[in-house]
Amino acid sequence: MQNSKVVVVGTGFVGMSYAYALVNQGTVEELVLIDIDHDKAEGEAMDLNHGLAFGPRKMNIKAGDYSDCKDAGLVVITAGVNQKEGETRTHLLTRNAGIIKAVVTQIMASGFNGILLVASNPVDILAYVAWKESGLHHSRVIGSGTSLDTARLRYEIARMIHIDTRNVHAYILGEHGDSEFVCWSNANVGAKPISDVINSMEEISFEDLDIIYKKVKNAAYEIIKRKRATYYGVGMALVRITAAIFNNENRIMPVSVLNNGIYDCDKDVYIGLPAVLNKDGIHHIVKLEMNDEEKELLRSSIRIIRNNLDSIEY
Repeated sequence: MQNSKVVVVGTGFVGMSYAYALVNQGTVEELVLIDIDHDKAEGEAMDLNHGLAFGPRKMNIKAGDYSDCKDAGLVVITAGVNQKEGETRTHLLTRNAGIIKAVVTQIMASGFNGILLVASNPVDILAYVAWKESGLHHSRVIGSGTSLDTARLRYEIARMIHIDTRNVHAYILGEHGDSEFVCWSNANVGAKPISDVINSMEEISFEDLDIIYKKVKNAAYEIIKRKRATYYGVGMALVRITAAIFNNENRIMPVSVLNNGIYDCDKDVYIGLPAVLNKDGIHHIVKLEMNDEEKELLRSSIRIIRNNLDSIEY
């Protein structure tokens, strides 16, 4: 187990959902919270520390600054701004890219040489910006990607067929956004292809697959409509990624990574793909045999991300 010190940049809903889940699961030894509002970071650290008596392990938790990144094994970026009324997507992208650039510059100035995990949205674009600005090898800059979307997919399939979510093996790939898609050709329950499951069970039909996809794709909108933001699910997804790194698990997860020519499309884009995670970050991307429709959906998703990157001159 490498140095399990995590620095979280941004103590908003996502950052603190992640931090709270880390404490409850006892994932790391040391946790440092950084926020532009240092008083808030201090208050959050105090609150978490007061619950340690009920947690699974001893942890060191504090509010800090960017100098704390120097010896961190992992820095998780959740900082960013929300879209203003009347603001264009490109302008929002430009503002958030500027924030990520400033944050990464300060992280790297500390002498940091660990792994960067980006959760700020739009995550594929901002993970790319973080990679470019950090100078780190692309294997050590990761976006949360479609890890949460995939968890939502597995939940919806499991709920329909009454099988434990952990026995559902299926991925949402592509952009963490409207162009994401389900790789149904590689979806399995246990070792059984989803098509065989449909043919052998009354609970699910081929028509249900599109219903499931739409539920997953629109999940964030539905949650935001009801409670204004989503944060618990992504917080737990970030903990799962963190554990895979610190425990050197070689676990396959759909995260935002540099395509790097593994799939036959634009190499210079970060996008949600299944990848093996261990102490080095991304060990390698898993190449799935997709059907023609899925290949085109991936290319289309990549084109959208590339157009957005071009709009902010990256």
